[in-house]
Amino acid sequence: MESLNLPAILTPDFGLFFWMLVAFLVVLFLLGKFGFPVITKMVEDRKNYIDESLRKAHEAQERLSNIEREGESILQEAREKQAQILKEAAETRDTIVEKAQEKARTEGARLLEDARIAIEQEKKAAIADIRQQVATLSVEIAEKVLRANLKDDKSQMDLIDRMLDEVSAN
Repeated sequence: MESLNLPAILTPDFGLFFWMLVAFLVVLFLLGKFGFPVITKMVEDRKNYIDESLRKAHEAQERLSNIEREGESILQEAREKQAQILKEAAETRDTIVEKAQEKARTEGARLLEDARIAIEQEKKAAIADIRQQVATLSVEIAEKVLRANLKDDKSQMDLIDRMLDEVSAN
């Protein structure tokens, strides 16, 4: 082996090899006793934290989907209520319009009847007034005719006889 003339660092002595092995075993023991449990615990804690975060994220996703379903349900219910309210409003509007039209018809008929009655009363009053005026004129004309015809006693006596004859005949 010496023929290769390798440096001493590449071909260690038995003593160097022994102390390197002892140092390695001490370091390995110290790491096994104090280092690896801490590292393992940190890795396990990190794994648990990640698992817990994933579980919480999954729960949050489920809650979000539940909330979305509830929101859609509430929205659908609101739409149904809106449709029902609009239907009821339309029915109420139609009922109010129908009642108003019926009231207008009734009021119009009542006003028409009142006008007809008022016209009839005015007509009767006008006819009574005309009869009154005709009677007054007739009396005035009759008075003037009788005065003209009954100027003397003979014409008065003839009129009285004629009237008595008419009353006796009836």
